[in-house]
Amino acid sequence: MIETHDLTMKYGELFAVKALELNLQKGDVFGFIGPNGAGKTTAMRILATLLNPTWGEAYVCGYSIYTHPRDIRRLVGYMPDFFGVYDDMKVIEYLEFFAAAYRIRGAARRKICDDVLALVDLGYKREALVTSLSRGMTQRLGLARVLLHDPQVLLLDEPASGLDPRARIEIRGLLKELRNLGKTIMVSSHILPELADICNKIGIIERGELLVNADVEQVMKQVRRQTILNIVVVENTAAAAKLLEGDASVETVETRGNLLVVTLRPNTADYSQLATGLVEAGFRLSLFKEDELNLETAFMALTKGITS
Repeated sequence: MIETHDLTMKYGELFAVKALELNLQKGDVFGFIGPNGAGKTTAMRILATLLNPTWGEAYVCGYSIYTHPRDIRRLVGYMPDFFGVYDDMKVIEYLEFFAAAYRIRGAARRKICDDVLALVDLGYKREALVTSLSRGMTQRLGLARVLLHDPQVLLLDEPASGLDPRARIEIRGLLKELRNLGKTIMVSSHILPELADICNKIGIIERGELLVNADVEQVMKQVRRQTILNIVVVENTAAAAKLLEGDASVETVETRGNLLVVTLRPNTADYSQLATGLVEAGFRLSLFKEDELNLETAFMALTKGITS
């Protein structure tokens, strides 16, 4: 659905996007991660045929951005990080205006507008003025607008930017619904844990260069080469720590209050003997789990915070 080869955007000596290589299939949800100024928005604008790259090629739904931009625009829904709305229109009027721009006419136009309002849970605001909407509602209205022509590919640039926690949760739920509808979605965001929850692939970009492009699980494995366990015993924490330190699979044991943070030696696949040994020694376990690595940790480990 999205394929790029050596895609590059250069301003003078500055590379906004450098030799970008992407290959997204139908139904993929691709999280595009990077610091401000890394090149995410530039890449999305190129794919939306709003910018011409300096060199390189990109295909969207099989069409080249150079030779078939109109065909691409019919198949893509692009939502920028900041977009204007017509404040003096009602919500339903706003959507009908854009539906008319997509040449959707008559009864079909009203039905499609009602359907997308229901999808983004704004049906109860159909007669409200756009100016009366909250930031979160405005973002949902923007999503409704890009869904009017039933695009196969969605390019969403920071859809949760500036939203409060409740609105971010609502946007995340909406993205899950779109994923379940089979849309191919490219979404950039700084809210990294939420991307991990909805994406099957992520790309980490810095200074215009794609540092990582892989499945979420592969990225986590790349960052963490050692397993870390969090263990809590009901009593005698110091004695439990000493017992764990004597196991050949354990590299270090750190005590944080009543929590034992156990780092295993590289390539340790089975650590079940640790739990068994503690129980057999008379310790009562209240916690024994592998420390979860989140996307924020991976991002910090793989980038340096340098922008173009």
